[in-house]
Amino acid sequence: MSRELGEYRLRPVREGDAEAVLEAFLSAPDMARQGDVTDLASAQGYVAWLQGPTRHSFAVCTGDRVVGLVAVGVDEANRNGWVFYWMHAAHRGLGVTGRAVATVADWALQPAPTGAGMERLELGHRVNNPASGRVALAAGFVQEGRERGKFLINGERVDVLTYGRLVSDPWPETTVLSIGS
Repeated sequence: MSRELGEYRLRPVREGDAEAVLEAFLSAPDMARQGDVTDLASAQGYVAWLQGPTRHSFAVCTGDRVVGLVAVGVDEANRNGWVFYWMHAAHRGLGVTGRAVATVADWALQPAPTGAGMERLELGHRVNNPASGRVALAAGFVQEGRERGKFLINGERVDVLTYGRLVSDPWPETTVLSIGS
């Protein structure tokens, strides 16, 4: 599916996004690592979880259709956030995810009320997922370490690379997406 990058935008996750979330989770086997979404009811539960008070969750949209997600789990006491993201398989490899994560990270590190007022963001990815590493770097994150054997996947221990981005770090030159309502 070919799309112009200008067609993608961000907006807060909405209750009515469950059907598109389910479609994205069914688009590729690796989506099972992103949550337990297998039917419409579990997709509705996932959307409700994303809208919880300790998360800032943004749908990546093209037209009116949700095709991805970037969210930040908030540790308010430390002004930190854990960034997580996913993209429907048909929209991967276009550079959209890096732009979306950069947009949300930039927003999260801005002072309130313009942004979330966080001072540090973190994320991690499996070492066997280099595309996620490219997303992190495009969004201005710096690799900080490696957690050995963090995940057990199909009976095999997999290392995780960890990244951080501080409010004082240089901001990436990645072109950001628009954020709407």
